[in-house]
Amino acid sequence: MLKQISRRRLLVAGGAAGIVLLAVPASAALGLTGSSSPQARPSPTNSAPGGPKWEAPSSPGAKRAVSGYLAYVALAGGYNVSTVDVAAHTILATDIKTDAAQGVAATPDGKKVYVADTGQYDVLAVDAVSHTERTIHVGPYPKDVAVSPDGTKVYVAVTGGDSGPGGADTIAVIDTATDSVVREIRVGTAPRQVVFSRDGARAYVTCDDRISVIDVKKDRVIDAFHDGAGPQGVAVDPARKTLYVTEPMAGKVAVIDANTGRTRQRIAAGNQPWAVDLTPDGSRAYVTQMNDNTVAVIDTASRKITSEIGVGKLPESVAVTPDGSEAWVGNGFSGSVSVIDVPSGKVIATVVGGTGTKPLDAAPLGIAFAKAP
Repeated sequence: MLKQISRRRLLVAGGAAGIVLLAVPASAALGLTGSSSPQARPSPTNSAPGGPKWEAPSSPGAKRAVSGYLAYVALAGGYNVSTVDVAAHTILATDIKTDAAQGVAATPDGKKVYVADTGQYDVLAVDAVSHTERTIHVGPYPKDVAVSPDGTKVYVAVTGGDSGPGGADTIAVIDTATDSVVREIRVGTAPRQVVFSRDGARAYVTCDDRISVIDVKKDRVIDAFHDGAGPQGVAVDPARKTLYVTEPMAGKVAVIDANTGRTRQRIAAGNQPWAVDLTPDGSRAYVTQMNDNTVAVIDTASRKITSEIGVGKLPESVAVTPDGSEAWVGNGFSGSVSVIDVPSGKVIATVVGGTGTKPLDAAPLGIAFAKAP
């Protein structure tokens, strides 16, 4: 289905869906249940009733990230993906309307944006130049999306709303040339997050009790690293040697050999470490400590936490800018994004709801950076 979407200033709404999304245990699909049948879609589609503006306050003198990049922020409680000017920390638009989207990714050239429309059975393929979007049916409740480094494939974690034995276990593969699903890959139960290695040879998927390893060229699972601690977030270093995997229930960050699956170390983190991302050079890992309202900074050489940075309430997503100058943190309960200056380790800006914004009105659960098309 192809439709034209309008460009307009940001107007974000909240609602009960945000509360549902954040009130469930870490092991569950965030507040989403329903039939696992690939034919049945939820009906009616959720819609937002309207609400306050989501705007970035000025931050005089703050260090700016590399110019020419946009951030796409998936607002699960705001029913849209917001477009943000990375250098200016300024909201540009919210033309991508969704149903509780949690995942977002973009092609390397910035011309296409893919959104896991988590409240539905679809991925939205958005043309960032023409501002049109196409709906791609993938299966029940897709949670995360990742674009391969060469821009030819999208991997989609299809959760099915179920976990445990018999639950959904599929990665849908989208061909970006046709925006259609070309195959499905069976991974572990309840796939959560997907990350490609920088060379594009491997993809790693966190599941209920394992990290599945996919050969990207062949689109098939070639290994599985078992992890009974319930892996959630995952990041891989630039050399494809090491995985950093969050284990919320254990309060640990597992450091895993990306080729053998051997756990080299488990770093004690705060209360429910959830999301993780690395700087482009792989020297630092940023880990959201969800119930501590902080982000832990790990020195990857020493494998030690060197600092903890206070952010908003319930930080659930994190992404480092392409130039490595900033780490953006999505605060699920505050409904804001904290922008951390990497060199100083300080929060230099906050993209936050306007006066009167209720908690959970936005729930930024996915952040992706891309070149401005």
